[in-house]
Amino acid sequence: MISAIGYPNNTSYDYERQTSAIKNPSESIQTQPGRKSSPAECETCANRKYKDGSDEMVSFKSATHISPEASAGKVMAHEQEHVANAYSKASQNNGKVISASVSLQTAVCPECGRSYIAGGTTRTQLQYTNEDNLYQKNKKELDSIGLRGMNIDLAC
Repeated sequence: MISAIGYPNNTSYDYERQTSAIKNPSESIQTQPGRKSSPAECETCANRKYKDGSDEMVSFKSATHISPEASAGKVMAHEQEHVANAYSKASQNNGKVISASVSLQTAVCPECGRSYIAGGTTRTQLQYTNEDNLYQKNKKELDSIGLRGMNIDLAC
């Protein structure tokens, strides 16, 4: 799971001083109605960092800045690392991945109004078989008895 952190404190924001500073080059300098700054001057977007909160060895273990334009691709790639780890863990322990899903959360910057990916969540479900378990062996045997004769070719 990854999430955006490090929003600056808006109460100490000096709008007059910041209007001349371009924090995000190649962004629009047009300020949308009802917003404090333009995307080019947005301090919140310039200081937004992402950090992984899981205990797995994946990217973003230390807080890292991602631009709003690149956030979708980089957050999705990070969440796919969690999916790959789930498949690796399942294959090492004689298991299989039942399901793996990734969801991305979007947000709108309160300062400039630009939308960005605020974080992502990966959910995986693994199943492990225990061949040494007596109950598992009996269940397989009962299943095989019930399935015998279900597919008979009477055309012969």
